[in-house]
Amino acid sequence: MADQIQKIVTELPDLENVTGVWAVADDRLARGDAAFLADLGIALAGAYGSDAGWQYRSVFDYLLRLLATTSGPGNVAQALRLVSSLEAADKRLDRYAASLLASSQPPEELAVAFTGSATEELRACLVHELVLRGAHVTETPGITGWAMSPHWRHHPLGWLPLALSDVEGQPDLPRHSARGGSHSMPYGPSANHNVRGDAGVHVPSVEETTTEAAAKGIGAAVANWAEESNGRIEARVFDLAVPLEAESVPSMLLGLGLECLKGAGKKTAFSVAACPTDQAWRVLFAAASTGGAYNSGTRGAYGRLAAWQSLAGLSGTAEGDPAEEVEARARECAWYGFGADTKWFERVAWDVGLAAVSPERRRLAMLAATDTD
Repeated sequence: MADQIQKIVTELPDLENVTGVWAVADDRLARGDAAFLADLGIALAGAYGSDAGWQYRSVFDYLLRLLATTSGPGNVAQALRLVSSLEAADKRLDRYAASLLASSQPPEELAVAFTGSATEELRACLVHELVLRGAHVTETPGITGWAMSPHWRHHPLGWLPLALSDVEGQPDLPRHSARGGSHSMPYGPSANHNVRGDAGVHVPSVEETTTEAAAKGIGAAVANWAEESNGRIEARVFDLAVPLEAESVPSMLLGLGLECLKGAGKKTAFSVAACPTDQAWRVLFAAASTGGAYNSGTRGAYGRLAAWQSLAGLSGTAEGDPAEEVEARARECAWYGFGADTKWFERVAWDVGLAAVSPERRRLAMLAATDTD
């Protein structure tokens, strides 16, 4: 086995395609030799490190995906061993591996991650990837003890509830396999409950109250678009002199001087639609977890956290309030999705437009984001 691994490692940089190496991995795993895949991945990591070419990245990814998404004795343990071999090189691997494992393996098989050599980061991500898929992590043997322990509450993900809330519903999650994956993109205004503007509707005077902290919180779900792709973000907050009525929302949005809506409402198409709170959360979660045009997002666990952070910022919930209070406040707000054929929006596949009007109708917060390939 060592000779075959060494031969693959040596010849890999000269290959024009790596499907032959994939076939070797498929055959070994079919024969129950999961350790071979982990050994090969670890050898590749040791040989090439951060200077690896596309052949290395393709084979390593395939080995991890194959182990993580295939049922069988020892597959989870070997996937974890493979991930731990690159821990110092790429912390994002924990998030990726947690998403792969939770999407394909039953919770009881994943309990090994909480007793073996997995990092605390991978465990935290795995807990919330499982929560997103409806697993009862507080009742699963092998996982419950770690998930309920107070020792990791300082972790950023420790703020999140250990069960899906009503507003999260059934999140849109990626589907993984050894050869790839897919996910949905629930962006843009809902096709139902369209709200039309009226030039004669009174629009109250406003004062912009956006702070750097508020903009950061509101934009948490789409921050990865700007940081890792070609994305643009506009996140702003306004206080209204008098309560804002639903029929005035389109005119108000057009009158705020938003960069994303510059030129909209005349000859440029502009749409606003009321949307339920859970639809707003789904849009935020998809943007955070799956990313923009040139990145893969923050995956499920951190995507969940970013969606909640944006929901809190848009609804005006105080920083640090528990998730239950964020949800209660968000449900009292009136939510709208909007979009426009302006030059600001790329109108390719990654466009977000959300606005939240506070329960007393004296505050409007908005988030717009766009990205392109």
